[in-house]
Amino acid sequence: MELIQNAGLVVKLVLIVLAYFSVVSWAIIFYKLLVIQRAARDSDRFLDFFWAKKRLDVIGQGLKDFRHSPLTVLFREGYRELNQGQPREGDDEQPAMTANLGRTDNVARALRRATTVETHRLEKYLTFLATTGSTAPFIGLFGTVWGIMDSFHGIGKTGSASLAVVAPGISEALVATAIGLIAAIPAVMGYNHFVSKVNTLTGEMDNFSQEFLNIVQRLSRRG
Repeated sequence: MELIQNAGLVVKLVLIVLAYFSVVSWAIIFYKLLVIQRAARDSDRFLDFFWAKKRLDVIGQGLKDFRHSPLTVLFREGYRELNQGQPREGDDEQPAMTANLGRTDNVARALRRATTVETHRLEKYLTFLATTGSTAPFIGLFGTVWGIMDSFHGIGKTGSASLAVVAPGISEALVATAIGLIAAIPAVMGYNHFVSKVNTLTGEMDNFSQEFLNIVQRLSRRG
């Protein structure tokens, strides 16, 4: 704290910027931990529920129990598209369920849209972590370089280059680099961790979409 208090104005501004990056990064890390853990847990539970049930309408009625899973969004959008144009209850002029090839294509597009939306939702704020990890060390280095320049400027004015004169200014300047690394390291680790988890969830969404389309195609052949 003494080093920070004795630092120059520019270095203090750099430290404020780095503190902002660090605080926001940690907030994003805790938030994404909660979001992705819930998504992974509910996705596993939903898959067990999905394969345990035999009827799509029954599955649709139980989606509220897995609201954090991206797979429920895919199922809801795909099932809604599958039922588009279905006859109203009591309508005897059309069959109860017709899943033709055209409708299968529509379901596939709905699943792709839902996958894209859910992937973007899961990736939300990760860009900030990547930005912090890549820029915070350079911002800290800028503060260090500026502080060293200021120290040498002071040496030129005093005409003394003793260690007692040089060391305090340089040590104060190096604080900026240290804070930059403190901000960057957790951001990089968090970003890599969450990207891996999002990729896993995206793979699950792709697999579920394919399984759902297989079901739709079987319904189409029965129709």
